[in-house]
Amino acid sequence: MLNKLLPIALLLVAGLVGLLLLSPDGRMRSASSTPETGELAADIPSKADEYLSAYVDQGRFSGAVLIAQGDETILREGYNQADREHDVANTPNTKFRIGSVTKQFTAVAVLQLQQQGELDVQDPLSTYLPDYPNGDRITVENLLRHTSGIPSYTSFEDYQRTMRLELSTSEIIDRFRDRELQFEPGSQFSYSNSNYLLLGHLIEQISGQSYAAFVQDRIFDPLAMTDSGYDRRASILEHRAEGYTKQSGDLVHADFIDMSIPHAAGALYSTVDDLLKWDEALETDRLLNASLREAMFTPGKGDYGYGWFIDQAHGRKRIHHSGGINGFVANIARYPNPDVVIVVLSNFMHAPFLEVSQGLAAIVFGEEYQLPQERTRIDLDPSTLERYVGTYRLDPQTTIAVTRQDDHLGIQIAGQPQFSLYPTSETEFFLEQVDAEVTFVTSDAGEVTRLILHQGGEDIPAEKISGDPNAGNSSDG
Repeated sequence: MLNKLLPIALLLVAGLVGLLLLSPDGRMRSASSTPETGELAADIPSKADEYLSAYVDQGRFSGAVLIAQGDETILREGYNQADREHDVANTPNTKFRIGSVTKQFTAVAVLQLQQQGELDVQDPLSTYLPDYPNGDRITVENLLRHTSGIPSYTSFEDYQRTMRLELSTSEIIDRFRDRELQFEPGSQFSYSNSNYLLLGHLIEQISGQSYAAFVQDRIFDPLAMTDSGYDRRASILEHRAEGYTKQSGDLVHADFIDMSIPHAAGALYSTVDDLLKWDEALETDRLLNASLREAMFTPGKGDYGYGWFIDQAHGRKRIHHSGGINGFVANIARYPNPDVVIVVLSNFMHAPFLEVSQGLAAIVFGEEYQLPQERTRIDLDPSTLERYVGTYRLDPQTTIAVTRQDDHLGIQIAGQPQFSLYPTSETEFFLEQVDAEVTFVTSDAGEVTRLILHQGGEDIPAEKISGDPNAGNSSDG
């Protein structure tokens, strides 16, 4: 659903580097290198359109994209279809769910309350929620920076069932409030949707408004973001995109989720145009004063500020965040020098949105880039597939289960959907629903020792700990 560890498509959101994808003809494309100044590469619109169209032709992208520098919009285009059953095209006016991109709006809402003297992010959570367990050890800033140690409710084993329920924020909080902290607050970074759900609850308790009403009144209306809001399936919403995923090679409607579940961690929708207005406002005092904006964009553990990752990419400072929720993925990347913003919104859950964003940045900044390669599955002997079945440890809290699924493999993080895994060689596989690959590594004796997840330019190892795919199951997900 939301960013980080749900689903695998959203596993990587920090520390991403440029990913070069092979073009169908195997040739590297150049974007006329330009120095690190305000000058951008030449012919960006046509190169970007060629790049995006290649993904569309392979059935791997559907959505809307915007590239702007300062007051100039360089590319503003829709691709593929918003509603495939009614043959409705995506346009720049199409509304997409933005998943965890919601978090930056929640962070601004919290800081607006601080600006008005109604809270202080350095205060313990117990100041505002006196009955919350460990509230005297957890600060509001710990929630903003994902350093609270509170486990993410979206990683619990029963999440696929509970995401369909209409619940109050108090009912969702009750699902994780009494769980053991993963670490001492402030000592580590661990992305958790529970943090931002709590922040949404805090906003409601202090302001006396619902979270939806608060962001509407304090952010969307002042910025004239007329095509953004809190998504509710029952509402009639013009130009709403349908969300899709892949199942056994076929495009299908994404699983239902009640929008009470993501709340302040991921329930908003928007358009590329509105997110450009948002980007522009973040350079002014319209929402927050300069000191609060500086605090928001100051990285802490995990390169995370308040609702944003802050790192380096393409030789420049990058301020960015991704989002994902059933049927949708999103990314906004801001490059302060030279004032460039790239927005990618998609109604394909399997769209390679991280790679697309970084490929577009390479085009904009005159770096080498490559067009995407078509992925072709091969058949492997069942005994070869059986070797890879088992449990792999991604980190101390997270395991990956690999299972046999007839003529292919399945891969699943506990509490999340299972994805199909198809071979392109004896050891290399790709995920059908998302733009990621897996390589299985063997020892000299031929035993499978680990897998490596390749996504967004990162190679993430996971050691094999058991031949039983159920060995990593736990009540905490």
